[in-house]
Amino acid sequence: MLITADRILTGSGMYLEDGAILVEGATITAVGPRTQLAVRADADETHLAFPEATVVPGLIDTHVHLVFDGSSDPVAALRASDDEHLLSEMRRRAEQLVRSGVTTVRDLGDRNHLALRLNEEIGRGDTPGPRVVSAGTPLTTPGGHCYFLGGEVSGEASVRDLVRRNLAAGAGVIKVMATGGGLTKDGPKSWQSQFSTDELRALVDEAHQAGVPVAAHAHGVDGISAVVDAGVDTIEHCSWMTEDGFGLRRDVLKKITDRGIAVCPAVSPHWQMVPRVFDEERAKVLFGQVQEMAETGVKLIAGTDAGVQRTGFDGSLVPALAFYAHLGITNERIIDMATVHAADALGLGSSTGRITPDFRADLLVVGGDPLTDLDALQEIRAVIAAGQVRESGSGTDQL
Repeated sequence: MLITADRILTGSGMYLEDGAILVEGATITAVGPRTQLAVRADADETHLAFPEATVVPGLIDTHVHLVFDGSSDPVAALRASDDEHLLSEMRRRAEQLVRSGVTTVRDLGDRNHLALRLNEEIGRGDTPGPRVVSAGTPLTTPGGHCYFLGGEVSGEASVRDLVRRNLAAGAGVIKVMATGGGLTKDGPKSWQSQFSTDELRALVDEAHQAGVPVAAHAHGVDGISAVVDAGVDTIEHCSWMTEDGFGLRRDVLKKITDRGIAVCPAVSPHWQMVPRVFDEERAKVLFGQVQEMAETGVKLIAGTDAGVQRTGFDGSLVPALAFYAHLGITNERIIDMATVHAADALGLGSSTGRITPDFRADLLVVGGDPLTDLDALQEIRAVIAAGQVRESGSGTDQL
């Protein structure tokens, strides 16, 4: 397959003008000027031409929960559904994601390894969807955050055992609920820590021995400090909560930066509503903390927490990215957060997140220029996931 377009994003803020991409199977085989690659393509090669369009790497949402439905009460919906119904709904959500330009997701907690089953279906070509890097069953304490997903553990031996079971099932990341969370109404508060230092270190050690990264759900300041010291790879939310409000600790922030720990703030596409939830002053502090992390050099990565309350899967990522533009972060960096930086954080930096030979053909074709107008990412002309066209909008010429 030969893909041509006015612009191809080949690096951070770098366009190849009047460019072309050759794809064989699921893999990019060449990237270069249109005039050069056109003569290399076979006469019967499919040619997708996108005039006045831009090709960027397929987007990556690093924080989703495909098992939740994004309703006002996703936990109740989960409890009312058996696994086969949930899997059927997860297939529909996966298709929504890929059609909106998301070609890779990291699923950070499901029930009974359903996301792993779904990823196998997608890999076989039975179900359209993004590649799913799944955590399997998230680890929590008895009665802790998301205990209803089945991951209650206590003590180092129990922690190690569940990590091993997730790894044996094929998990590509281990998820730990280091603090409470708002989704679990009968559990610990969001700022409260759940695990001991020894338990967290045992968890990280077990995962890292297998070469698998650890993602830590951590809202509270003490929980954030604990997971940083334990050596996790990414921190989810990282909202620096205290019992009385928020309190970013700059000594811990320096450790995050120095150790290259990625942070996914898990921004909702409805982020403009935050002042109504917290009040204007607290929202200003919350937003300011993310801005300070960005300015300090923390590697921020894009994620939406899709599946939780009122956060769906159909086009949620790009509106969430607008939050970072609101903070004054450049479009170049924002796109990196949802592509190359996200891929690196997921351990996929050698296979996706960039448009370069030998990488997976995960591509998003959009109208306009997203480096000057981020909303262009919503003007979808085509989505190609692992070399398969999953969405084809207006302005596509098949030659």
